[in-house]
Amino acid sequence: MNDTEVGIERTPDGRRLVVARTVDADPDDCWELLVDTERWPEWGPSVRAVDTERRYVEEGLTGRVELPGGLSLPFEITSCVDRRWTWDVARIPATGHFAQPVADGCRLGFEIPLLAAGYAPVCVRALGGMASLLEPASDE
Repeated sequence: MNDTEVGIERTPDGRRLVVARTVDADPDDCWELLVDTERWPEWGPSVRAVDTERRYVEEGLTGRVELPGGLSLPFEITSCVDRRWTWDVARIPATGHFAQPVADGCRLGFEIPLLAAGYAPVCVRALGGMASLLEPASDE
């Protein structure tokens, strides 16, 4: 599976551009990858490092995320419920992240504020990175 879906959907935070991909992986493993801040640089092309007191995402968690080029910005996790978390970066609402169980694995995705639609290609790359970490290797 490698088809990425891109479209506008209604989310708990209103209408957002959603970039999603179904992966052949256990939803618990997908969620674990999304909430483990130490692993964000493995799949997130816009994340070089994360500095926070706790490793796993939970509502109210704060820290700093280092971007390419060395820029470090503060973040706060604003919600974390039902396999979905959101955050503010530099006090600006940023992407939502989700891992939805589906019949053939897990639908991983990002909810992007419409004004930040230009961030979609970064999210597509991140989904590819997550898929390569989660899906079993092919013997082709």
